[in-house]
Amino acid sequence: MNTVTDPSPYWSRLFLLRTETDRLMVITSLFSCLMVITRVLYTGHGTFLFLVWNLFLAYIPYLITECLAVLPKWVNNKFRFFSLFAVWLFCIPNSFYIITDLFHLGDYYNDFRAPQWFDLAMILSFVWNGLLLGVLSVRQMEKFMSRYLSGKHELFFLYPIMWLNAFGVYIGRYLRFNSWDLITDPFQLLRDIARIVVHPLGFHYAWEMVFCFSILMTLMYLTLKRIGKSFA
Repeated sequence: MNTVTDPSPYWSRLFLLRTETDRLMVITSLFSCLMVITRVLYTGHGTFLFLVWNLFLAYIPYLITECLAVLPKWVNNKFRFFSLFAVWLFCIPNSFYIITDLFHLGDYYNDFRAPQWFDLAMILSFVWNGLLLGVLSVRQMEKFMSRYLSGKHELFFLYPIMWLNAFGVYIGRYLRFNSWDLITDPFQLLRDIARIVVHPLGFHYAWEMVFCFSILMTLMYLTLKRIGKSFA
């Protein structure tokens, strides 16, 4: 995402699709939502409407980094920047969590009322959008953090972030917590996290997933990042 030079007001630049990337993300997201609507009309069942909500949650960290991109003074102000960074940190796992919605192709969420190829294309479109929103948001935040990490941002930012994303994906998928549970049910969330940390052997399956997904998401990010540079 390029540096903003447009002198138009902040809100119009943000919500009127200021970059080509923004416009493409909106188009692909609308396509995904249209597929869900088509399925609801065809089957009469709202089986996969939760995908729309998951995509909305995936957009939140992307919008946070978009706000920072059009408000460079906030990036330079450490208090404002790290306050937004903390919010972003709690929300960014939602973008990568959507990868696990691929589980729903064959599980109890699938009512088998639509062709399986359609469900596959629909879920893949949401996964792709969530992954792109996550990668774009992490990339933008990596740029912001580079001024504070003295060129070591991949070592001290990227890998810890992807590990936390993987841990967040596990917590969301298997412990069924959401980002807002940090506010609404923090003690239960912290208790469950503490159990996993204190008894790693008893929760080895959790750490196995976190380890695997952290590497997978790091490789996805680095691959898309390098591909983007090669086309620049």
